[in-house]
Amino acid sequence: MPLLHRARAAAIIALLAAGCLAPSLPATAQPEVAPAAPECIQPGPLLRYLVVFSQLTTPAMADAEIARACGATTVFYPEISVAVATSPDPSFLKRIGPQRAYSAQAESIATKRPAKRKKDDTELLRPAGARSGEQWDMDLIKVPAAHEITTGSKSVVVGVLDSGVDARHPDLVDALAPELSAGCLTGRPDTAPAAWTPTTSPHGTHVAGTIAAANDGRGTTGVAPGVRIASVKVVDDEGFIYPEYAVCGFMWAAAQGMTITNNSYFIDPYLFTCQSAPGQRVIYEAVRRAVDYATSRNVLNVAAAGNNAADLSRPGRDSLSPTNGDAQTRPVDSTCVVLPAQLKNVVGVSAVDSTKTKAGYSSYGLGAIDVTAPGGDSRTPTGCVLSTVPAGYDYSCGTSMAAPHVSGVAALIASTHPETDAVSLGRMLNAQAETLACPADYDLNGTGVQDAFCTGYSEYNSFYGHGLVDALAAVTK
Repeated sequence: MPLLHRARAAAIIALLAAGCLAPSLPATAQPEVAPAAPECIQPGPLLRYLVVFSQLTTPAMADAEIARACGATTVFYPEISVAVATSPDPSFLKRIGPQRAYSAQAESIATKRPAKRKKDDTELLRPAGARSGEQWDMDLIKVPAAHEITTGSKSVVVGVLDSGVDARHPDLVDALAPELSAGCLTGRPDTAPAAWTPTTSPHGTHVAGTIAAANDGRGTTGVAPGVRIASVKVVDDEGFIYPEYAVCGFMWAAAQGMTITNNSYFIDPYLFTCQSAPGQRVIYEAVRRAVDYATSRNVLNVAAAGNNAADLSRPGRDSLSPTNGDAQTRPVDSTCVVLPAQLKNVVGVSAVDSTKTKAGYSSYGLGAIDVTAPGGDSRTPTGCVLSTVPAGYDYSCGTSMAAPHVSGVAALIASTHPETDAVSLGRMLNAQAETLACPADYDLNGTGVQDAFCTGYSEYNSFYGHGLVDALAAVTK
């Protein structure tokens, strides 16, 4: 990103400070009609904003209000009354209302945004012989036995909201639906292949392979190789998932009639998004509306809980936010959640290793975790999860790897129960899970000190929710 003149950056910082001090108004309150704006100034940079309007706002009303604030509408989602707008005028935020608009770009500039994740060019390139013998994760949740009954239906579509999926990978080429794929890095869906294919990260391809890699005796095999997947790119080249990307992804999945979305990420720039802060309240409200709308259109949303070993039900403090600048330790209250995993209409997923024990890195929390799945642990003999990456295969660990196992099992359930709605599908997903009780001793390092405390009871607890997903039970119960 080109450097800005010092005065220009100072103006942006001042506006952000003003937004933090602005009174918080209900997101559904209709603002007063503003008088004609004074002459707009355009010193740049052109910044992107997420804007939350009152429900039932029309596209014409939203366009007019954004124009009066010296901006231009990129996209307006009338179903949820949320817009993405751009403006080169540093007074846009003040004019539109800092209590209902937010710019991740402005915050990135003000905090000297670094890359969140470095490029991963350590792909494991091996001949495409059978690799299923290395997939301990599939054996753990009884995938081979489930495949004797069904591998899934082509009528089921899983949207992989991630960094893009390699359409040329031999294990994915038959599963990927290009006509349902889109890039969301402007907040508006772009169906051009260049917009949804991976550029700097293999993450999305790895996730996609766990869901639906072909069952053809070569390479790896996914949980539900008979279903289709769509690449919905919500991760930019620096590794960030800003809220307008995610909103676009959920709305696109709903518009295309997808069955499931897999969300192996948390929404930047905050690990915990707090409704008590004006800018963060905008993020929460916009994403919540998008998720709820997708659910109303019968899309089941599955999300990773995160790799911070945090008790999401009572985190206490957050030392990792913002993620796009120098993190500041801050207390977090009951309004602070990890998005999208902790939203009501999202299946939250923790990770276990090959012994069915919560991985040390996996976040957890009573009420935050619905089910668990294999995410691997590099400290165990079986290690991480093998899956597809562009041009090959590689191992990776994390709740990012656990979530697609859950999405795959949900896809098998949807395949055998085609008339099931999203809410019922979620309930069935919980019901088929193998109960895992809290461990009697969770001392992973042998130090005599518990590394985390599991609460709840056998059938539902903070480590595993309702339990470990079971592909065989999913297609037989």
